[in-house]
Amino acid sequence: METLALTSGPALAALGAATAAALGGAGSAIGSGIAGQAASGVTSEKPELFGKLLVLEILPGSQGIYGLVGAFLVTLFFPHIMDLTASQGAYIFFACLPLAITGLFSGMFQGKVAAAGAQVVAKNPDGMGKAIVFAAIVETFAIFGLLITFLLLNNLKTAIS
Repeated sequence: METLALTSGPALAALGAATAAALGGAGSAIGSGIAGQAASGVTSEKPELFGKLLVLEILPGSQGIYGLVGAFLVTLFFPHIMDLTASQGAYIFFACLPLAITGLFSGMFQGKVAAAGAQVVAKNPDGMGKAIVFAAIVETFAIFGLLITFLLLNNLKTAIS
């Protein structure tokens, strides 16, 4: 059986998909962990706020979902991945980077904003809407990363079909 070199088209495309999923998931895990620590502290003193705080902890999880979407796009747009040239594979790898990088960093920072929001909710439960808005602003950058990755992948898909 023929082995795949790391610089082959299929390997580079798979590396791009894996990078998008892995870094998006890492950002979500870190961000949810940060938000969860703050929410746990508040819940220990005000257990009635659990539902509101759970929403803040869940918010950073979306970057992991976006990373999975990026990986699925690679496999859906390029079902014959084994036929990709090295340059096409490299293009796919680089096209996945905006999603991967924005997913990692926005997930981490959204967790920090959500943790601060947990403190807002602890002091004033009516401030929940404001806390969500602040956290959602950070999320927009992950959405931008997903959009750029989608456009780049779609461009290559169109060019080779």
